[in-house]
Amino acid sequence: MLCMIIFLLLILFITFKLYQHFFPAPLVNPQGKYVLISGCDTGFGHELAKVLDGQGFNVLAGVYSNESKEKLGKNLSKKATVFKLDITKQQDIDAAFDLVKAKTDNLYALVNNAGVGKGGLIDWIPMQLYRDLMEVNFFGHVSMTKTFLPLLLKQAGNRVINLTSVAGYFAGPALSPYCASKSALEAFSDCLRREMATWGLKVSILEPGFMRTAIIEGHKETLKRLWADLPVATQERWGEGFFNNQLQNRTNNVFMKHAQDPIIVVRALQHAVSSTQPRIRYRPGWQSAYFFYPLSMMPACVGDFVLSLTGTKGEKPAGVLKRLEQAVKQSQPN
Repeated sequence: MLCMIIFLLLILFITFKLYQHFFPAPLVNPQGKYVLISGCDTGFGHELAKVLDGQGFNVLAGVYSNESKEKLGKNLSKKATVFKLDITKQQDIDAAFDLVKAKTDNLYALVNNAGVGKGGLIDWIPMQLYRDLMEVNFFGHVSMTKTFLPLLLKQAGNRVINLTSVAGYFAGPALSPYCASKSALEAFSDCLRREMATWGLKVSILEPGFMRTAIIEGHKETLKRLWADLPVATQERWGEGFFNNQLQNRTNNVFMKHAQDPIIVVRALQHAVSSTQPRIRYRPGWQSAYFFYPLSMMPACVGDFVLSLTGTKGEKPAGVLKRLEQAVKQSQPN
């Protein structure tokens, strides 16, 4: 009986997905609709700004640097607006609100895209790194959302789109600050959707796996800096051999080596902005949809085992080796 129920649910799921594919919901008319996107310097935000601008939306693109402002401005139409925005600074967010309010009192969409990705072992990461990632990946988006809610609630069908990650629902080793920030944004997004349902505000979450963007580059350099700044006692606890093994495993990470084209995330973002029926959750790419999400539904011990097969191999921490040596000595007769 259970197998029959699972089979029927699988058939219903496949049928629903086929229906979505062959009979997509109509798109909104982009004329006169303003879309605010954070983090447009590079990656998803940069490409999304260009795609939506070409589609006819009034794009409001926030960038972190003046160089990005000039570069992106050359690739957008005259009706688009590119401006400096550091979402960790409330004065920047307030200035952005004044800029948008001067153009419209009805903000159609807010795309919370800005983000940073840094990792390392919990024992290696200073508290300031945790705070820095939470400021960008969580608190900044919360502040953006709260600030722009008065303009988003002007009309039913307006929307908030939050870019999280597979790390938001499946926490892996050596990524604790990133996973924590993305998990927090997932929870915030669910609360926002349920609280604002009566207003007709739509909330979508994107949960991609590893993509070929700047956010996955520089991980080895980050680990080297973390290691160099560690107290001697911590370095001795883990050992130089274990650290070098970590660097090697980061280079050979199967998910980073098979990172996908970021355009699939941009297309998902475009759908969340453009569709009259945006999805609650998008999982673009095989890593999120067909590996990490099914794995997250299994017992925790299964996830731990699978990650152990794809994670650190070889060298054990110096402290662990020392404990083993001591145990062997104690087990030997005098």
